[in-house]
Amino acid sequence: MSVNTIDTRLLRQMFLCGAENLASNKNWINELNVFPVPDGDTGTNMTMTVVSAVNEVVSLGETNDMKAVCKAISSGSLRGARGNSGVILSQLLRGFCKIVRDHAEINVPMAADAFDKAVETAYKAVMKPKEGTILTVAKGAAVKARELADGGTTDFEVFIPEVIQYADSVLASTPDMLPVLKQAGVVDSGGQGLVQVLKGAYEGLQGKTADIERILHPEEHEDEKKEEPKKEYKYLYSVSFVILLDNNFNPKMESDLKSYLSSIGENVITSVGDQKISVHLYTNDPGLALQKGVFLGELYELEVFNRRLHPEREDKIPVMDTPEKEAEAVPGEKKQPESPRKEIGIVAVAAGEGLAQIFRSLGADYVISGGQTMNPSTADILDAADKVNADTVFILPNNKNIILAANQAAAIDGDKTIVVIPTKNIPQGITAVINFMPDQSADVNKDNMLEEISGVKSAEITYAVRDTVIDDVEIKEGNMMAIGDSGILGVGTDRNDTAMEALSKIVGDTTELISIYYGADTTKEQAQDLHDRAASRYPGCEVEVSSGGQPVYYYILSAE
Repeated sequence: MSVNTIDTRLLRQMFLCGAENLASNKNWINELNVFPVPDGDTGTNMTMTVVSAVNEVVSLGETNDMKAVCKAISSGSLRGARGNSGVILSQLLRGFCKIVRDHAEINVPMAADAFDKAVETAYKAVMKPKEGTILTVAKGAAVKARELADGGTTDFEVFIPEVIQYADSVLASTPDMLPVLKQAGVVDSGGQGLVQVLKGAYEGLQGKTADIERILHPEEHEDEKKEEPKKEYKYLYSVSFVILLDNNFNPKMESDLKSYLSSIGENVITSVGDQKISVHLYTNDPGLALQKGVFLGELYELEVFNRRLHPEREDKIPVMDTPEKEAEAVPGEKKQPESPRKEIGIVAVAAGEGLAQIFRSLGADYVISGGQTMNPSTADILDAADKVNADTVFILPNNKNIILAANQAAAIDGDKTIVVIPTKNIPQGITAVINFMPDQSADVNKDNMLEEISGVKSAEITYAVRDTVIDDVEIKEGNMMAIGDSGILGVGTDRNDTAMEALSKIVGDTTELISIYYGADTTKEQAQDLHDRAASRYPGCEVEVSSGGQPVYYYILSAE
């Protein structure tokens, strides 16, 4: 049966089915990550982007208002956009909706116009578009759509399958456009995500009804054909709570509390505000932690979950209340006076409490918990900027996969000016905040920061999750890898040996400072050993070592 027009209800169903198919294939898309590191997150980012739009569409209920549905898709995806592919997907949806939103029904020529506008909008959002990516796949789909429409095709039952088939062929050719994809033996992950959205949309056209729960909670419906080894947890439960203190709380009491909590768990985070303290830890006995809290005062905002049953919730490390954050109203608690408004504030993104504390100590007003594997959304960045009492807010993304979302936040109208300093890693972010001068204008600070971060050389040490070849370097599953600013710096079997190999590539004759930030899975003793070896090999450099607490990466290194 031919379908010559798509009304509001059918478009809504096609969008929801596209989102469901993307969510169902999230993990497979994650595995297409070029670098074989345990942080492949393209599928996750695209899914979370589209889920934000799904929530807005579902909240409308069944409706014949095309403009309302298009607004929900566009604004929901824009604010929920995460990672580069997520931002590009949101711009594709935004462009598509610009064309169809003022019409009660969509025909094939209009759909072709919408495909063209989607591609135009997405390319404009990327400063340096790269072919062989999701952009190329989207452009291929638009080219085919235009060819079919101009050729007289009027039936969506013909139009959509041919567009998908052509998009799939363009996706298959992405390794020929990007050598790094060919060496890794994968197609572009973002492009694959887009194809899955299109395939799901076609299922909606054919009459499939989307399972909203499957979209919003895909982890509960994973394909069980592929048995993956279950992750082992030393401490099974994640526990968070806030204590409204009975008495004054001094540094020794906080130290004693942290010592006790560390004895029954790990990843202990405490943050003291006025007459309260926020607590987070992993433990096998939540009751012991809660009993300790009750001894000190009244508990609220309790949250306990099983990490094995809900691994997806670990993508969002709890953000503890800090003195810099405005406290939520608590019965009997006096609201703290707001600090004087200033001209410029700073928001930084960092994963790991050690790194967060470093940024705060250097002057960052707010730290978003995020980075690899947990890219904050555009809405997260806007919310953080809103919490800073300043006319202009500088955003330090500290990850190349967060810069587009930050730029998108800056482009959304608000009562503050948002300036993005495109820091691609933690060392660049630290250099930027160190060189911030509060007595200078935003323009002067921006120029100064950009100049300073350009001289930072960095490396990250992690492990490989599969066999592959990158930059003509053979990598085996389980190998240690040193990833630099422009590719692989070294591969080995020992983390410290691999780190030393990385330093040999980034330390030069003009280097004065070597910084080592060790992660959650590296001991203080291992970090000290690396410090001693680096200090011995580079006697003319100052070597600093700090606990970053970051996941995934054993070390983050910088040379300045």
